[in-house]
Amino acid sequence: MDDLKAKYLSLIAAAGDEAQIEDLRVSALGKKGEISLQMRELGKMTPEERQKAGPALNALKDEINSALAAKKAALGDAALDARLRGEWLDVTLPSRPRRQGTIHPISQVTEEVTAIFADMGFSVAEGPQIESDWYNFDALNIPGHHPARAEMDTFYTHRSEGDNRPPHVLRTHTSPVQIRSMEASGAPTRIICPGRVYRADYDQTHTPMFHQVEGLAIDKDISMANLKWVLEEFVKSYFEVDHVDIRFRASHFPFTEPSAEVDIRCSWEGGTLKVGEGDDWLEILGSGMVHPKVLQAAGVDPTQWQGFAFGMGIDRIAMLKYGIPDLRAFFDSDLRWLRHYGFAALDVPTLHGGLSR
Repeated sequence: MDDLKAKYLSLIAAAGDEAQIEDLRVSALGKKGEISLQMRELGKMTPEERQKAGPALNALKDEINSALAAKKAALGDAALDARLRGEWLDVTLPSRPRRQGTIHPISQVTEEVTAIFADMGFSVAEGPQIESDWYNFDALNIPGHHPARAEMDTFYTHRSEGDNRPPHVLRTHTSPVQIRSMEASGAPTRIICPGRVYRADYDQTHTPMFHQVEGLAIDKDISMANLKWVLEEFVKSYFEVDHVDIRFRASHFPFTEPSAEVDIRCSWEGGTLKVGEGDDWLEILGSGMVHPKVLQAAGVDPTQWQGFAFGMGIDRIAMLKYGIPDLRAFFDSDLRWLRHYGFAALDVPTLHGGLSR
């Protein structure tokens, strides 16, 4: 037994890799290994011989197992040391550059617009994007024969047979939020309503989904003069100019009376928009005094209260300020577009839960 022990301890010490270690384990302790065969002989011994040989064989088996494990660990450590000497990493080197995420221009402009109107005392109101046709049309004094109510212009939700609920649409403007806000809070009020809207249209300047911001101010003595001041302050702040000329052009909207399209003085030198100078005029939004029927629909007494409303496309004013040529690019472009037009996150919380100015 001593010869067997010396033999295997010597072979284990001389082993050069894990394959040799495994071969030695099988030779010594496998089913037909030398030590295993010796263990089988215990059944042929007398009790006295077995009492002496059994513990010795078990001790030999444990010693060989321990030697095998120790040699395997030593070989693993040696292999790791060799790998570490051949492979190294300089942890003082700078890391590889990683592109940061950017804020979409629509989100950025929404934050800019919200901040500007907040400085003028407007709060933000929101509402559902799927509206009943009462909120989307009737409450806004849009008659049943109006073209906007046709299925070729508006997305109507599907109704199963036997479903007699009123028609619902993907809202075509954020004006329903004005009605809901007046129903909930009454007058006076001063709100803006930013959000997604939907119309069945698609070309360079129209998309089926786009974004609007509408404003509403209701009080006792509000007039078109107040509306003009608010819009002048907004344009100067948004386009970052000290002066701007604004022009009202008579128009017609069912929900305002009188109604006006709003133009700003500008120039297009070198294909670049310059606001506040030049001889050109650019239409940017629609506006007017809230129609008495709209106030009545929202539960506000038009004999006591009056106010103005306005609305503009967020996508459109984003295109004007940042030189984005095609409205469709907001929705179908790849990451290279966002890396070109996207905005880095800034350092204060915003309406969208991210960071901005």
